[in-house]
Amino acid sequence: MLLQSRIKFFSLIFLFFPLIFSSCHTPARAQTRLTPPRSVRELRLDDISTHIETDPLRAIHLLEVFDILYGPDSVLPGTYDAETGEWLAGLREDAVSGIVSAQGKAIEEKRWEDAASLARSLSVLGISVEHTGDEPFLILELAKEQLNDGNNLSAFLSAARSHVLNPLGFDDAFLFLQKAFDLGQRRTAAFFFEIIDNLGRAGDIPQSLSNYAQGRDTPSEMVRGVATVWVERGVRIEQGRGIPDRSLGSAFFIDGSGLLITNYHVISSEVDPTYRGVSRLFIRMGDFASPRIPARVVGWDIAMDLALLKVEITPEYVFSVIDWAVPTVGDTIFAIGSPVGLERTVTQGIVSALGRRFLQIGDVIQIDAAVNQGNSGGPIIDMSGRLVGVVYAGIVHFQGLNFAVPAERLAAALPAMIAGGKAERPWLGLSLSETPTGAEIIYVAPFTPAAEQQIREGAIIKSINGEEIKAAQGALIPALQDSLFHLRPGELISLELSDGEGNLTNHIIRLAGRPIVPMAEAAQRDSRERITAPLFGIVLAPQAGTSFFSSYRVNSVVRGSIADEAGISANDSLSIRSFRILERDGIALLDINVKKRTMSYLETSMRLPALLDTPDTL
Repeated sequence: MLLQSRIKFFSLIFLFFPLIFSSCHTPARAQTRLTPPRSVRELRLDDISTHIETDPLRAIHLLEVFDILYGPDSVLPGTYDAETGEWLAGLREDAVSGIVSAQGKAIEEKRWEDAASLARSLSVLGISVEHTGDEPFLILELAKEQLNDGNNLSAFLSAARSHVLNPLGFDDAFLFLQKAFDLGQRRTAAFFFEIIDNLGRAGDIPQSLSNYAQGRDTPSEMVRGVATVWVERGVRIEQGRGIPDRSLGSAFFIDGSGLLITNYHVISSEVDPTYRGVSRLFIRMGDFASPRIPARVVGWDIAMDLALLKVEITPEYVFSVIDWAVPTVGDTIFAIGSPVGLERTVTQGIVSALGRRFLQIGDVIQIDAAVNQGNSGGPIIDMSGRLVGVVYAGIVHFQGLNFAVPAERLAAALPAMIAGGKAERPWLGLSLSETPTGAEIIYVAPFTPAAEQQIREGAIIKSINGEEIKAAQGALIPALQDSLFHLRPGELISLELSDGEGNLTNHIIRLAGRPIVPMAEAAQRDSRERITAPLFGIVLAPQAGTSFFSSYRVNSVVRGSIADEAGISANDSLSIRSFRILERDGIALLDINVKKRTMSYLETSMRLPALLDTPDTL
């Protein structure tokens, strides 16, 4: 009986518990249901307010987005009034104050790179930083601090960067000249001596420094600064046989602490998170009888196919990365490296062409010096011993067609690699085409800074940070990429656009981090109809059709693109049968049916292949 009574008691408790619980929470739930939902506009304003404290640079970007969507000239009338305008002005003022405070704190803590980055963003906003120090001053302070700390390579790079922004004075140039002399780096000394000579004060320095800076290193000295790179990847099985799996390349010293430059593709297995096999990295300084010295990867830049290595030895020779040469077609050059493992091989040739577009960012130099497997990562020098570039690729089965990353871009890429890990590059989210009227935007990738600010295809880039980018035909897009290259993700830039009818718009945009392969990521997020523009050069518009597949009209074709080479032209009729991304192979395949005007609209089937690693992105 007692047990049955207890069962009945607990049954009653469980029966009435939901009613009791519900009655306790019913008013709160009712209140929630009665609260009107918040608009997207209000949520955006709250997001901006939150970022004022945590990330004022992002807040500025979001204020620009809000103005585009809800401002007085927006497509949503009636959502902007005087009160909203005053509130937004206050938020902008608070965000700018936050950036100024962050820069002041960075200077106080002697975080010169952060301070310089914030100075660039403030300059975009029209805020003077003369009272705290502009970018050239801050970079020079960084160079002096790096020199005191023994970070000589970083110090020389920072001093050279400061000189580009604002020419060095005698005392500062002499400071770095003396250090280069003490380290035995002749070409670096020559760079700072030239600054002093241009000031007309070469006679104010000791004759020993002057003679040293004006001297010349011999090729026999330079080869002692070049190493063979070995990457052991164990054994691979081919046709039932075990074959040693090795990667062979070259590298050259750029600092007395044991830092070397090579190609990323030579050492990729050391840092690629998708690689699952064995990988051991060594260098060798002599012939096959020389010991193999363990090395490690410090930093790498996939977009530039460069990597920075470190070994615990003192090199016999160090190449200068600030006294580099800008070559012209026909200049005599020398390549130093280890073709097929033959160490310290020097070959001679000329600069065959400039402006070849094979990398994601910038262009490369074409050379005809004999270069083979194993030369990748080795230096290219001119007849004065100045660095011209870094060998990075050749075309198999075509001797004499070889390429090098320009030394100028190596110098620009180094600070990010020295910082360690994968170099982060800035990204707007645009794909461009060079036209007679300028750099035309043919594609805006989704979920990027440009997409957030409603930038449209067809606009022409007029200026970046108030500076009109001018370049020779075929070099405009690399010049635009160079204007962003030294900036950090997270910084602000101003982008002036023209709609082609004389109407100009200016955008203040916060840069994002560049994806490893931008178009591979965009292809995963966007429709196949839109991705045809950056990958294949076909700008499409939908049209009515009777076929099983969706039909499109070709609006335009990018000159020199895959579609252009395939004979596709504007106003052709086209349907997409399939689209595939082979990310492991780095290609995209587009199967289409096309009715060409030039062929009396006779329908043909075509397969168009495209590299995902397209170079025309910003």
